Amino acid sequence: MAQEKTNKLDKKIKGVKIFFMAFENTILFSLILMVISTKYLTNMCQASEKNKTIATNWFNAFNQHQLNNLLSLYDEAAQHYSPKLKVRQPPTEGLIKGKEALRNWWQGAFDRHPSLRYEVTHLMADAGQVFMEYVRRVNGEEDLLVGEVLQIKNGLIVFSRVYHG
Repeated sequence: MAQEKTNKLDKKIKGVKIFFMAFENTILFSLILMVISTKYLTNMCQASEKNKTIATNWFNAFNQHQLNNLLSLYDEAAQHYSPKLKVRQPPTEGLIKGKEALRNWWQGAFDRHPSLRYEVTHLMADAGQVFMEYVRRVNGEEDLLVGEVLQIKNGLIVFSRVYHG
């Protein structure tokens, strides 16, 4: 009888030990996940801040009509889509590819509209892209609300899409 009670007590103690071991493992696992998540979130925040900086530099270069500074933000094979391209250059169907095409497009815009500037109303970034909302202003023309998405890889813009409101 005493042996039976001892065996039952040993089983209970063993069960309690297993419970606490599982609990310890759960806590350890949770801590590991917290560390990994914190590092991941920190990296994501840093990447989104870097992308916001790229967008800010983009606006500064554009508004000062500094074409070389603007193009320095782009990958050599970058692509750009704009409804204005569809109208001004129909064969492109609104899409141009490469820095030289970007240079020609923006130089033409700067030449046609010396007062052209963009007024930022909203910027939102994550690790891979920036959404920019701005007002296009040109003397003698009606203001135009614009949305634009910059896709960014390795610190350079690889694709941009313009939407008119």
